[in-house]
Amino acid sequence: MRKHLLPEEGQFYKVNLHCHSTYSDGRMTLEELKALYKENGYSAVAFTDHDVFIPHPELTDDSFVALHGYEMEVNEPATEGLSGRKRRTCHMCLVALDPDTVTPVCWHREKFIPAKSLPHAHLVKNDPAEPDYERVYSHEGVSDMMRRGREGGFFVTYNHPTWSLERYPDYTGYEGMHAMEIMNHACLAMGYPEYNERVYDDMLATGKRLFVIGADDTHHLHDACGAYTMVKAPRLGYRELTSALVCGSFYASEGPEIKALYIEDGRICIETSPASRICLYSDLRRASIRLGEGGEPITEASFPIPEEISHFRLTVTDGCGKKAYTNAYFTDELGL
Repeated sequence: MRKHLLPEEGQFYKVNLHCHSTYSDGRMTLEELKALYKENGYSAVAFTDHDVFIPHPELTDDSFVALHGYEMEVNEPATEGLSGRKRRTCHMCLVALDPDTVTPVCWHREKFIPAKSLPHAHLVKNDPAEPDYERVYSHEGVSDMMRRGREGGFFVTYNHPTWSLERYPDYTGYEGMHAMEIMNHACLAMGYPEYNERVYDDMLATGKRLFVIGADDTHHLHDACGAYTMVKAPRLGYRELTSALVCGSFYASEGPEIKALYIEDGRICIETSPASRICLYSDLRRASIRLGEGGEPITEASFPIPEEISHFRLTVTDGCGKKAYTNAYFTDELGL
């Protein structure tokens, strides 16, 4: 019997979950960003300007959804000999699961608002009854921000760990994220090796169960439309997209398509656009690879489910070296 890992019903929608406009340090206006992304086949963009949660429902139309969000950061304290770009930082995006959510979490009326966001801070509808929130760069501090994001009705992503100078002892101590960026196009465009497969595997190895997204982190024209998340939903609507995010009905890509992903007759099966290689990874010291004969592209692959694994994920690479990543799937949740 076939068990679909990505929903059989519905349609894939191309989504950017990390984008900055002139409301913070982006170079393009909201209207310019919407036009650019629609021209490149996107159905939705989360506008996540730095530390100012300002919904933009006026951008939504019959063929485009503006998801409401913002990006928060917390920085390692400056000490003697440790300042500026040497300091670690943790960034996370919060995308509202409901379009009626208008109040941010972890808001401080005076601190933590970057200079380029400050002119728009008066538009944030903070709860006057809530005290100012002090951010702390620590496992407990970051985890508390993520927890508050979840409880406040947001989809929480952990962003660009490579650019942030965070390493295994840092990110494995964070709890509460829904997903992490397995690739960040803006960082890649700057030269950072922001393909974070190893970070994801580190997270999984410590028992975390989270998804992966691809995102642009758009600031300029040259870092737009490079990495994205393909979300499968029954229709194009705000709540339909965010419900699919919470369920993990998506994959991350910068080019290759994953058309179907399922388990059948004890095998993991995948159907894709033309690819040069398809790899299966798990928590074993063993990987499996499928290549086309004679260098020809392949469009499908199947793998026997390895014994003793607790989870698995797949990576698809096309002839240009561009990648697509599935989420990790857990054998106990699948009844395997």
